[in-house]
Amino acid sequence: MKEAELIKECLKGKITAQKQLYDTFAPVMLGVCFRYTKSLHDAQDILQEGFIKVFQFLHQYRKEGDLGAWIRRIMINTALAYLKKNQRYQSDMLMKDEVMHKVSDENPSVKLDTKQLTELIRQLPSGYQTIFNLHAIEGYSHVEIAGMLGISEGTSRSQYMRARNLLITWINKYNDDQKKISYA
Repeated sequence: MKEAELIKECLKGKITAQKQLYDTFAPVMLGVCFRYTKSLHDAQDILQEGFIKVFQFLHQYRKEGDLGAWIRRIMINTALAYLKKNQRYQSDMLMKDEVMHKVSDENPSVKLDTKQLTELIRQLPSGYQTIFNLHAIEGYSHVEIAGMLGISEGTSRSQYMRARNLLITWINKYNDDQKKISYA
């Protein structure tokens, strides 16, 4: 079924069309949700809540852009709302306006595969992880992130740079550890 027809059938409330839409986009969107959480269970909760919103607001989709991008935005907003309301993430999400620190010029020689790098990003504190994902992965500007999270643009920049610097430190440590292993 073509996308336009699928949307039309979903809007009519046809269960088979809704299942097809879910099956088409759920695997990719679960990955999006998982980037913002510390557990697969939390990511699955966000995915389900996000798809409820997708079907609830599908009538607002204007067909002016990619349906997957529209769904992705809903998933990201659902993930951010989940992080804000979930007790386990709240302390990590408290972001204060702080003086910007010096930006590192280091660019580590990355010798990690995508899975290893993703795991490092997931080990960041939730606030760092969220801003890093929004800026580096999703491509949002710091102005947009500030609006989404209710923080200042400077805080977004600072948290992003802290996340980046922490990742650089971890990657360099990983590379050093690999060198030690290869010399042993």
